Order: sequence, then structure tokens, then C-alpha cells
Amino acid sequence: MPKMKVAIFVEPNRIVLDEKPIPAVGPLDALLRITTTTICGTDIHILRGEYPVARGLTIGHEPVGIVEKLGSSVRGYREGQKVIAGAITPSGYSEACLCGFHSQDGAGTKHGWKPLGGWRFGNTIDGAQAEYLLVPDAMTNLAPVPDGLSDEQVLMCPDIMSTGFSGAESGRIRIGDTVAVFAQGPIGLCATAGARLMGATTIIAVESVHDRMEMARRMGADHVVDFSKIDPIEEIQRLTDGRGVDVSIEALGRQETFEAALRVLRPGGTLSSLGVYSGDLRIPLDGFLAGLGDHTIRTTLCPGGKERMRRLMTAIASGRVDTRPLVTHRFKLDHIEEAYDLFAHQRDGVLKVAITP
Repeated sequence: MPKMKVAIFVEPNRIVLDEKPIPAVGPLDALLRITTTTICGTDIHILRGEYPVARGLTIGHEPVGIVEKLGSSVRGYREGQKVIAGAITPSGYSEACLCGFHSQDGAGTKHGWKPLGGWRFGNTIDGAQAEYLLVPDAMTNLAPVPDGLSDEQVLMCPDIMSTGFSGAESGRIRIGDTVAVFAQGPIGLCATAGARLMGATTIIAVESVHDRMEMARRMGADHVVDFSKIDPIEEIQRLTDGRGVDVSIEALGRQETFEAALRVLRPGGTLSSLGVYSGDLRIPLDGFLAGLGDHTIRTTLCPGGKERMRRLMTAIASGRVDTRPLVTHRFKLDHIEEAYDLFAHQRDGVLKVAITP
């Protein structure tokens, strides 16, 4: 049986390069030959044992590739076609999908609804840090890449761009809004770009790493607050003449950034939370105004499916957003362990790494 190289989770603090058989293709599946993928911050949570997955699972959920083989029932695609698939791969026919929440495509249990069911790659099924990837429900999830767009132009679409933009969308940003984005990692940078596209006229980015602060300005921030030098809550209140922001986006997943994002809201403002939290989250009584501030707290999991991917690639093709500068390092799949070490320790100004088999 033909084999392929893959990055697998062995145990906490060990993701290694190994081999597995190339997957067999079912009637509704598609087999992609991966041309470019990347490492996500969520993969680091997996590496550290902060998010549980099965041992031996192939990691990764951001694929760009070529259709190698189509299932017998798949229509509308052709072998040799360049495509992407979202990190979230909804079936299209579950209760969650039919309610319009494709990312929550889980299974109901006697204990309630199971979240994150739509996130399958590198979570519940083998993922994209491999030479080949099996895509389930291909007709719901494969999105053809428009002619003229490179792998690195669309590499952020499956997760980072979709997640960051969803932070702006969930915040329901309107023309003329003032928005604060806490943390300018790849997702926060895309949230900054998304806020600008949605019509925010004042965007305040909160960050302390110089390279990321500069990138925030490039992605659309009007002000950048260095939280290592100044209290971000006081500075945002100063910048808004004490009004507060219409929308704050939390893109890190820490208690302190969540609290700060809550405290800078104007009355009736919206906190859009994108962070993945590793422990219990506490809502401070004073920051929440004892529940009387008319605030909205929205949480979002990266939207997926082919229509979402099409829309993101259309935004890229239009020239209104360019995420290529987020790719700061490049590795071959053979050096995936070295790439993980760099990314996990955030060395050398890394934002995102491109992995090519």
C-alpha cells in the first residue's frame, strides 16, 4: 500500500514526522495532494497537551492542494484542479448546518450539544500536515482557487483569515465604528483587516511585539497601543475621549485580554471573542457593570464550507486584502519538527510558516 509522509501527534510536547498509508477515497470524498499548508496556534495547544486529540492523529487544518482523486459521487470538480478546503468541514445536512451554524456541525448527546464538530481536520480525522489529505463531503467543502492566485495568497483562507474576519462580522461592525483589537498575531491581524473592510473608521490595535505592531498598521490599524509601556484601557479611553469602543475583538484567549476588551466597551458595545481559552474564564463584576451595561458577548468558531472560502478568495482577488506578508518563514514537510519548534517558541519574528511537501 502506498505511503505518505505525515506529521503526527505522539504525546504532549511531541509531534513528529512519520508515514501512513495514503487514504482510500469514499464516494463523497476527495483526495488532495497538498501543495502548501501551515501550522496554527491551535496546533500548538495540541502539541502542549492543552487541547486533547487522539495519539497518532495527523495534525493540521489549513490545506491548499490539487485534486488527486474524486469519489464516485462527487460532481462539479475535476482531477488536477487547484482547490482549498476550510479548516471547518461541515456536512451540510446536520442540525447545526440546517440552523445556519456550520462550524458547530457536531452530534447531539444526552449531555447536550457537542461543540467543534465541524472542525475535523487534525481534530477528529487526519489533517493537512501531510503529502495527501482526504476531504470528507467534498461537494460541500472544496473551493476552486481562482486563476492567478498563488498558494500563499490563499493560504490564510481556510482558518486564519476566516477566523479573523469572523471576529469583525460577529461584532457587527458598522460604518463609522471605533474598534479595538487585542493581540496582533495572525488572527488578530486578520481581524484588523476585517474591521477595516466592514467600515470601521478608527481601529486601535493592542500589541507589544514591534514587528506585529508594524504589521497591524499595514493591515489597517489607525492607532497601535503598546501594552508593555502603557495601560491599554486608559489609552483607549483617551483615544476615544472617554466614550469607549463600539466593538472590541479578543484574539488571544487570555483572562487579562478578555477583561480589558470588556472594560473598553461603550454602553451597549459588543465584545467579539476569538481566543481559544485553556481554562475557566471569569467575567469581572465591575467590568460587566453587574450585567446592566447592555453589552453583548459573542463567541465564534472559524466559519467553513466552500461558499465561505469562495468569498474570502474573492476578497483577495479584488486586491482589498493581502495576507501574504503574514507568511514569514517557509519549511519543507521533512523539516516539520524544526518548524514546530520555531513556531511554538515564537522565535525570529515568526507570524506564519508555509509548509510544502
